[in-house]
Amino acid sequence: MIKLLWVDDEIDHFKSHILFLKNKGYETESCLSGQEAINLINSNSYDAILIDQNMPGLSGIETLDIIKKEQALTPVIMITQNSDEFTVDEALGLKVNDYLIKPLNPNQVLLSLIKIFKNTELVNNKTSSNYQKNYQKINHDINYCSSIKQWAEIYKTLTYWEIEISQIDNDDVYEILQSQKKEANKEFGKFIDQEYENILSDNQIELSHTLFKNKIYPELNSQTPTLMVLIDNFRYDQWKSLEPYISKGCEISSNEIYSSIIPTTTQYSRNSIFSGLSPLEINKEYPKLWKTENQDGGKNLFESQLIKDQLKRLNKEISYSYDKVTNSNEGTKFYEKLNNKRQNNLSVLVYNFVDMISHAKKDVSFIKELAKNDKAYRSLTLSWYNNSNLKKIIERAKEIGFKIIITTDHGTINVSTPCLVSGDKEISNNLRYKTSKRINSESKDVISLSEPSKFLLPSNHLSSCYIFAKENTYFVYSNNYNNYVKMFKNTYQHGGVSLEEMLVPFVIINPK
Repeated sequence: MIKLLWVDDEIDHFKSHILFLKNKGYETESCLSGQEAINLINSNSYDAILIDQNMPGLSGIETLDIIKKEQALTPVIMITQNSDEFTVDEALGLKVNDYLIKPLNPNQVLLSLIKIFKNTELVNNKTSSNYQKNYQKINHDINYCSSIKQWAEIYKTLTYWEIEISQIDNDDVYEILQSQKKEANKEFGKFIDQEYENILSDNQIELSHTLFKNKIYPELNSQTPTLMVLIDNFRYDQWKSLEPYISKGCEISSNEIYSSIIPTTTQYSRNSIFSGLSPLEINKEYPKLWKTENQDGGKNLFESQLIKDQLKRLNKEISYSYDKVTNSNEGTKFYEKLNNKRQNNLSVLVYNFVDMISHAKKDVSFIKELAKNDKAYRSLTLSWYNNSNLKKIIERAKEIGFKIIITTDHGTINVSTPCLVSGDKEISNNLRYKTSKRINSESKDVISLSEPSKFLLPSNHLSSCYIFAKENTYFVYSNNYNNYVKMFKNTYQHGGVSLEEMLVPFVIINPK
């Protein structure tokens, strides 16, 4: 075990940090003053020293000066509340290995130690070093985020580092990033709980029911045919994994994030995209087509009509086609008729394979093993894409001059925390949201909605309510509780509130 000395006159404030480091393989001895540290160093051997700058008696800089004369090769991390240029220059002049500013997060200390002790893997690895430099800023942005557009930027940043760090294959750093992402989802859930009603009306970001009118419709013209590919259940990190392969030899003119409405499910979000209406408005406009949660039949069987009616409302003559691919044979057939689609101004293709991968996890053990976490899920998506008809379709569309729009209706999240719920017999089945006349749940894990119209949602009964799962929670009932907890743990689900489910890609690729 690596042995550390931590010198700070307020060391009691860092007991939890020391315990955290012990669990990571770092044994930490502590003392309260510079003189005590010098005495310990003269009689003991330490692999690294953490030292506070602002101490009574010998300051951290003064102590460090003495230590370096005796133990020049021992790595030192300076910790202080003072970030002024003079102090930093003094510390760097004495060749400290790192400089951390209070308040400290345990992961910051761990990142610094990892960089010191895993030289061959990390010291010369720019990715890990750069993530460490950005760690504190990301934490600040998470804690002080005040708009959905800012959350989109935070999610982009987290996704960037997640993909970059996954490529260096270091579990310690990846675990720290996942911890930071978990904290982001916790704060994002609070933000949506407080601000979602305002988000629906303030036009800060495109939403499912505004996406077609504001982002897709302006791209349509008679000179260039447009292929809109909606990949069901397609997350932003999955797009960023595919982007290098899809973007070869073409120009990406728009590479954005928009927000799915909640519930983040096909019935609500995709119908809203194609209709340009909120679920509440769809229910009023199409009472015979909109199905409630417990009615039999598919919930997305009239998408072509919704597109047609929306184009009519937009007052523009647009020739369009609509196709849906749910298996390999249908993908092959679409590829074979792609050239004929050039006669349309807009060709809409709904591609469902990613959705099938996600839902298969609860039923097929080898899929669950292949996609056991986000890193593996992205890898599986990339492997699928590179061997899919979708790749052939996109490559062919680029060759024959289509403008290509790639987007989705919602994302998905790996769930691991069960939440007990109960309700009447008509309660809906989704694992990430519920609607019924009456629902009981652990309130800290959910967003509760007693007036559905506030979220532009229809009431399935005279007194309907909804609940939405936050973070990585999934709903289970008391009947056969243990069996369902085990069945759905670490599966990918959607319908609730998380960065991964709500903040999803919108991409425009122009022809050569």
